[in-house]
Amino acid sequence: MMSNVKLSSTEIELVNNASIILTKNKIIGQVYNMFGNLATAYLPIVQTNKKLPEEVVAISPKISRGENYEGLPWVMLDYPRYFTKNNVFAIRTYFWWGNFCSITLQLKGRYLNDFSLTSFNKDWFLSYNINEWQHHFREDNYMPLHQFTNKEIENLSFIKLSKKISLQQWDGIELFLKNGFEELIENITSLENEQ
Repeated sequence: MMSNVKLSSTEIELVNNASIILTKNKIIGQVYNMFGNLATAYLPIVQTNKKLPEEVVAISPKISRGENYEGLPWVMLDYPRYFTKNNVFAIRTYFWWGNFCSITLQLKGRYLNDFSLTSFNKDWFLSYNINEWQHHFREDNYMPLHQFTNKEIENLSFIKLSKKISLQQWDGIELFLKNGFEELIENITSLENEQ
């Protein structure tokens, strides 16, 4: 039995317009290139920082992409990056189509207590979601850092400290991400090099 799949006139117009997908692919390629440039800029910052654990510094940058975070394409750069079931140390640079770019520090397990949030200004947000793999900035995931008490921060099972920039500010995105990365690295206080 054949199904009767119908498209609206708008959908028919879109399905016949190859330039939409070609333009999208070109933009994703440009984001990939920007993240490659950022990885190159991040490498010496990480490799000369003596406060970072050896296992974190030893792993190369990784750029990934996908088509379906809440239905939309994304690209991310993880560096430094160290992920195990119980321990996470990562700085994630993230592009989400139609939404924003962000820079996020993610800590879990043995790295959780070795980082101070006291020196960060009001443009940083902290996640309080129970799902550490959510990236959106809606109120059920992130709140401004200054709205948290020290006790609330101590009770978090992981730290996701993040800030974002609108895609409308395209020309300033690369500098925003690089500056955010440098701020995160500069504020790492007393991480132990435990294995």
